[in-house]
Amino acid sequence: MSQQQRLTALLELVILRGSVSIQDIVDELKVSAATARRDLNSLAEQRLVTRTHGGGMALGSGYELPLQYKIPRNAEAKVAIAEAVVGLVNFGDVIGLNGGTTTSEVSRVLGRSEHLIGPGDEPGVTIVTNALNIAFELSIRPQVKIVVTGGVARRQSYELVGPLVGDTIKGLTLDLAILGVDGLSAEFGATTIHEGEAEVSRQLADVAKRVVVVADASKLGKSTFARICPLENIDTLVTNAPVADDMAQALDRASVEVVVALRA
Repeated sequence: MSQQQRLTALLELVILRGSVSIQDIVDELKVSAATARRDLNSLAEQRLVTRTHGGGMALGSGYELPLQYKIPRNAEAKVAIAEAVVGLVNFGDVIGLNGGTTTSEVSRVLGRSEHLIGPGDEPGVTIVTNALNIAFELSIRPQVKIVVTGGVARRQSYELVGPLVGDTIKGLTLDLAILGVDGLSAEFGATTIHEGEAEVSRQLADVAKRVVVVADASKLGKSTFARICPLENIDTLVTNAPVADDMAQALDRASVEVVVALRA
């Protein structure tokens, strides 16, 4: 296990339990006490956990895991979802992408999809995004036209938020809005942790002909702080595992198409 993987696993453990001791870390992660202390100190120095005597504790219930620590989580599921989503995209489409690890993976698959390569210098797809990391990665792809919204950058997610984002989006029309979420439930619909990011996702959905939510199975049946939209505003859910019966019934009542992406 690399240091990055250890730090990610440790951060998830602290968030899950609320607090951990050095011995808890040794037992769960199978590392030495010295390594446990170093890793805990490293997270504390980054202000990701609070160091306590003999252990550490989470910063709070509303804490948002930074993007660089989300990337290793459920990686295979995100790739499977991304590959399925790209099958919904046609040559010449205008796509809205919000930020997040799943939509970042979608952008990578879009960037190397042969069916979106046009003749000469003609772009095969236009991507409208508020995510700086997505724009940066796709900027080298000649078949992709990138439109970046204005806004103020959030360091936790690399997403642009604020009124400047809406000023860009309201003048556009999208064929697809592909939205990553932190939770999807029957009662609250699509949700995310930050209210500014929720607003951007709503704005993308409002100007889209079709709304596609991408969410691995860990997000289903859960809700987080800020609401994006009800299930009725979603056309398609792409996930990586069969949906539980109660959630499947709610999606069916809302006329949401469910695509289960399984890697070969």
